[in-house]
Amino acid sequence: MTTSEELKSCCAAAYGSDVVAMLLGDAYHPGGLALTRRLASLLELAAGRRVLDVASGRGTTALLLAHEYRVRVDGVDLSAANVALAQGAGGTGLDGQVTFSAGDAERLPYPDGIFDAVVCECAFCTFPDKPAAATELARVLKPGGRVGITDVTADHTRLPPELTSLAAWVACVADAQPMRTYADLLAAAGLHVTHAEPHDAALLRMIDQIEARLTVVRMTASAAAEAPGVDFDKASGALAAARAAIVDGALGYTLLAAKKPR
Repeated sequence: MTTSEELKSCCAAAYGSDVVAMLLGDAYHPGGLALTRRLASLLELAAGRRVLDVASGRGTTALLLAHEYRVRVDGVDLSAANVALAQGAGGTGLDGQVTFSAGDAERLPYPDGIFDAVVCECAFCTFPDKPAAATELARVLKPGGRVGITDVTADHTRLPPELTSLAAWVACVADAQPMRTYADLLAAAGLHVTHAEPHDAALLRMIDQIEARLTVVRMTASAAAEAPGVDFDKASGALAAARAAIVDGALGYTLLAAKKPR
């Protein structure tokens, strides 16, 4: 059995690799920056407000929010490699509006009630202790603050074996939950869900993108070493299984927004 700490370490190592970055593209999640903007539109962002980007990756979302909404953004990610790359990306003209640091979503390194909004894109499903993570998102929010999540959804009673492995966990599938479960987790943490939208087509588009790039990646001899936990030999079969599961309604992608009561 893989422990929760081993799962988190594996995910951090995989998502910090250049190979995975090549497969997923700059945004690292289905829907890309267009879906990020849709999520941001639900969070009542305004200049000078403070936002936390949980599992911030290489900083794409944090930099977009700081640039387009003039908010102050803290990005936190478990991968030290991603944090270093995000810090290196900087933010020309942002005048210190964006800060990146290493941290665990289940134990966020911030005091209570300091953020006006929290975003978490395509990462919540990889957190082993989801109730703890939801509680942390709520804890660091100010009263009246908002949380925005986009993530993979799944009906585990209908998922094929190819989508239940460790590699599938890293790929945001094996422990994905139905939309209703995510909403219930946020509610249990004291948040009121205000929006829930399916975006399954965005997940299909990302699978198409990964398949198009997979052949090139597999030609790199060091690919497996650079992306621990990802079995490239089985990737094509897993992608085909994922596409079929989306068409069947067993796999999808969702956007959720919630508010912390005043």
